[in-house]
Amino acid sequence: MSVKDTTSANAFNDVVNNVKKTGGTDGANTTKKAADGTVMGKDAFLQLLVTQLKNQNPLEPQDNGAFVAQLAQFSSLEGITTLNDSVSSLSTSYKSSQALQASSLVGRSVIVQTDTSVVDPEKGLTGSLVVSKPISNATITVTDKDGKVVKTIDMGSQVAGSPTFTWDGTNTAGEKVEKGTYSFKATTKTDDGTVALLTSLPATVNSVTLSQTGGEIMLNLAGLGAVALSKVQTIGL
Repeated sequence: MSVKDTTSANAFNDVVNNVKKTGGTDGANTTKKAADGTVMGKDAFLQLLVTQLKNQNPLEPQDNGAFVAQLAQFSSLEGITTLNDSVSSLSTSYKSSQALQASSLVGRSVIVQTDTSVVDPEKGLTGSLVVSKPISNATITVTDKDGKVVKTIDMGSQVAGSPTFTWDGTNTAGEKVEKGTYSFKATTKTDDGTVALLTSLPATVNSVTLSQTGGEIMLNLAGLGAVALSKVQTIGL
């Protein structure tokens, strides 16, 4: 004689349907998805397990191995839920720390790799070159916003490294120029012709943009626009 346990199947189906309607559990515990896309959390998983045990066929009860395996799955699911909560908490703390650090940069000067900078002639400007190998000569041409050459700085020969240069804010006639945005084009002459060199110049941080999706902090620099924090070489006063 065979026994068909329809009560167990109906009860199990009722619980599954209830999980689909309610979403399984609240947002804090929704960590597992069923094959049809239904979100299941540890509460729904335990509810299904208990219903299965209560309505199992008495002539064919669940064996110990299967029961232990389901308990192990439940334990793993609960551990993943706890881990997700911990990671979310750490992420929130990290974002708060980033926001605090970023706010302290506003108004400060940073050094970034660029060829333009807002210059106050009363203070002048100090920048640097990127020299990958020794060169026999280096020249920096300073131009204003209209492209007019203001001054030429001769740096002579340089070894590999980051040699610095200073512009006192005067033109070729020795007169102070107006405050504004100026371009700095560094070049060196080789046997192959004129080669451009990279320059690193100071800029003031006007504001900071924090990513809402976990991306990198962007610094809004005067005269340059948005630059990623990772591109900053030096943070000054």
